[in-house]
Amino acid sequence: MSAKSVEQLNGTEVLIPLGKLKKSPRNARKTPHSDAAIEALAASIAAKGMLQNLVVEPEVDGEGAATGIFCVTIGEGRRLAQLLRVKRKEIKKNEPIRCIVDTANDPHEISLDENVTREKMHPADEFEAFKKLADERGLGAEEIAARFGVTAHVVRQRLRLGSVSPKLVQLYRDGELTLEQLMAFAITDDQARQEAVYERLPFDPDASTIRRLLTETHVATTDRRARFVGLEAYTEAGGTVLRDLFTEDRGGYLEHVALLDLLVTARLNREADTLRAAEGWKWTEAHLDFPHAHGMRRAYPHPVELSAEDQAALQAVQTEFDRLTEQHQTAEELADDVDARFGELEAEIERLEAKRQAYDPTDVARSGAFVVLNHDGTVRVERGFIRPGDEQPEAETGPDSEAEAWDREGRDGEEAAPDGEDDEGAADEEDENQPLSDALVRDLTAHRTLGLRLNLSEQPDVAIVAVTHALAAQIFYLGAAAHVVGIQPVKCDLAAHADGIEDTPAGKAWSDRHANWARQMPRDVAALWDFVAELDHDSRMALFAHCVALTVNAVKLPFDRRPRALAAGRRLAEAVALDMTAYWRPTVRSYLGRVTKAGILAAVREGVGGEAAERLTNMKKADMAQAAEQLLAATGWLPSLLRTAAPHAQTDLQSEAEGGEPHAVAAE
Repeated sequence: MSAKSVEQLNGTEVLIPLGKLKKSPRNARKTPHSDAAIEALAASIAAKGMLQNLVVEPEVDGEGAATGIFCVTIGEGRRLAQLLRVKRKEIKKNEPIRCIVDTANDPHEISLDENVTREKMHPADEFEAFKKLADERGLGAEEIAARFGVTAHVVRQRLRLGSVSPKLVQLYRDGELTLEQLMAFAITDDQARQEAVYERLPFDPDASTIRRLLTETHVATTDRRARFVGLEAYTEAGGTVLRDLFTEDRGGYLEHVALLDLLVTARLNREADTLRAAEGWKWTEAHLDFPHAHGMRRAYPHPVELSAEDQAALQAVQTEFDRLTEQHQTAEELADDVDARFGELEAEIERLEAKRQAYDPTDVARSGAFVVLNHDGTVRVERGFIRPGDEQPEAETGPDSEAEAWDREGRDGEEAAPDGEDDEGAADEEDENQPLSDALVRDLTAHRTLGLRLNLSEQPDVAIVAVTHALAAQIFYLGAAAHVVGIQPVKCDLAAHADGIEDTPAGKAWSDRHANWARQMPRDVAALWDFVAELDHDSRMALFAHCVALTVNAVKLPFDRRPRALAAGRRLAEAVALDMTAYWRPTVRSYLGRVTKAGILAAVREGVGGEAAERLTNMKKADMAQAAEQLLAATGWLPSLLRTAAPHAQTDLQSEAEGGEPHAVAAE
């Protein structure tokens, strides 16, 4: 074909085999089309055909002769889409393509014009167009996705946005709402609720605020109750889940909270019934949270010897575990069957080791257990609680003192005294069996108490025994009233002030430590004095420190003005060299999700640096908190309330530790 004949084709529509088309070197678009864009074009062409002709110019050689090849000036993306269809064997490589031959215009200019002057459809128009396809033509998300070369999830997102209140969509068109805000409204298809929430919004709210207001009566799928019951059981019971199609994890919210609570209660009660049947407790109670104000005494298990059968089983399991460990110690990754076997062995070792601690059968027969829901959605069992009505009456082993003897036996004598003769007169008689009067009992025991004080003040080692006995009697024996030293521990329930504190590593460490002491306590409080007195010095001081520690209260409450007590708490922290990095980390749950964006940035700026904080400035709060948690994880950063100041001066305790003269007589 001559150059002259080619020019005569200008402006005409021709069918050109796909193999005769190539990209024009004068195409203004230099950045390659994305794979996703080509996929979408291929899907669209397959469903609807080529809706727009390609614009081409004939290729000529150095002498001006046509080569038979045509360069694509406009429509390179469609050419690539057709080549993709050839690769997939949907069409042949010489598929005829409708083209317009243009030899009159500058190819570079018309290519630039194609990409610059065309205005892209407003996203809201796209959302509504997709919804129209679904509503009027009955096309599903998968079918629409196939026709436009996008994923079904993207189609569902656009359909959801198309269901947002027209009033809010118009605000988006007018620029008064951002796309992120509109996506937050799309979490529900209740348009009336969307509009009602919009009316409540503060100025320029972030998307997380909108989502929170729209779901404030729902429960997130990450909630402990949802984890415990499981989404499958919840939906089978008729519950519905509101899915958030625009969050990264595509999480959702459970709409029927009453149903969820009913399922949680039913399952916890089943767990409690199973526990009572399996372990023989007198009662079991299911609670969402542990009832701290139960007012019951608690019995603890005591060490017992394993039976010969259990001991042999433990030895066999431990031997196999050690053998497998040695056999695979150099392996970078364990095979699935080996890893599963390790899990079985660990579970069996844990089961057998648990048998080293056992409750007294009499305690099991008269006490019970609480079955509660942990903050991670797992079940926690707290055993050994004895209701006041189930306490065994104390055995009457005789009076413990003259005062108690009079209290139990002297009232008959008092009533039989002759008229006109008071207690003091009766006390003047020399009859040894005659009960003493109230006044004389008070007088004599006051003198005895004074003598005790004088002697005790000179024997610090015995004072430690007495104080430890008094604290332990009140902490480990509810209502025993067996102590003579007038020191009363005032315990602060930290779980009432910090949600989930019992589930932290520090909370579990304290619980284990307390349970370990409780297991060692004698069953009868009357034997407690001998128990404390017979401890070696280090053990006695450890028990003393544990009991004192239980009374520490450095919680700051808005209505409780205790500036001097809190100052003493700071000095105590200095004295024990408290380092809260061992017990607390700044996470989204513990801190970062509960302060403002400014608070998050201040923490990162202080813990990592100004440059790191600057990188987070434009993030949404939820994303900012997550990023800050990762940045602060290894820094040891603490909020000011958790920091321990350097001591102003050496304390007496420090001086003593460095060799100074101690203030107390050491116990032998």
